[in-house]
Amino acid sequence: HVRAMGSDVKAGDRALSAGTVLGPPQIGLLAAIGRGTVRVRPRPRVVVMSTGSELVQPDGTLESGQIYDSNSFALCAAARDAGAIAYRVGAVTDDAETLRATIEDQLIRADLLVTTGGVSVGAYDVVKEALSSVGDEDEAGGGIEFRKLAMQPGKPQGFGSIGPDHTPLLALPGNPVSSYVSFELFVRPAIRTLMGVADVHRPTGRATLRTEKALTSPAGRRQFLRGRYEDGEVTPVGGAGSHLVAALAHADALIVVPEAVESLEPGTEVDVVRLGR
Repeated sequence: HVRAMGSDVKAGDRALSAGTVLGPPQIGLLAAIGRGTVRVRPRPRVVVMSTGSELVQPDGTLESGQIYDSNSFALCAAARDAGAIAYRVGAVTDDAETLRATIEDQLIRADLLVTTGGVSVGAYDVVKEALSSVGDEDEAGGGIEFRKLAMQPGKPQGFGSIGPDHTPLLALPGNPVSSYVSFELFVRPAIRTLMGVADVHRPTGRATLRTEKALTSPAGRRQFLRGRYEDGEVTPVGGAGSHLVAALAHADALIVVPEAVESLEPGTEVDVVRLGR
């Protein structure tokens, strides 16, 4: 009943590599080898806020022209899933000064700010109105840029930094599927980078397209369709509409259609992004 010295970890062995997420077993190992302290990166604090006067909390009553705020709940859950500490802010009305004041109030607890909605070309694109001039007021080079990307969903995007500490801000579109796909492609990698982990992106691979008819895609845009992956095959779920939350809820992969491809026949081998754990 004698356990040999070094049978678990030998002197000179690397117990844990840089970038390892410290969970209970890892903390136990550090204690077992006599390390009372180690240098770590804290979990990034992510503040998520939706914009839009039409948004109502899920337990509220809808009036004409109103919808429930689903984005802030979905993105908060996605931020936590990525490893962050997430704070959800109640939906901000379509008023530029109110939004700017809300963002300024949240800077004290944010390593990364994420907004959703108000970045397109509509009459109430409050995020663009509120933040487009930030760079002009910041002599140190901060500010938010708004771009139209060659992708679907998620064409309108905003990114930059704000506040005295140049806190990064990512402004995502407001349609639910556009918002979530944009999070997976841009926000999740940012969170994982702040954490210092190696696996910044979701796992990707190739799969055979399982569908009864050909899929179409707009020329010049990289399309991300929702799908179900199983045993090397991927089946599209729902349509391409950026409002189809139910289809997104039943998907566990994104089917990537390149910019130059306008049609995919059944049986074609495609790139997929695997969602979930």
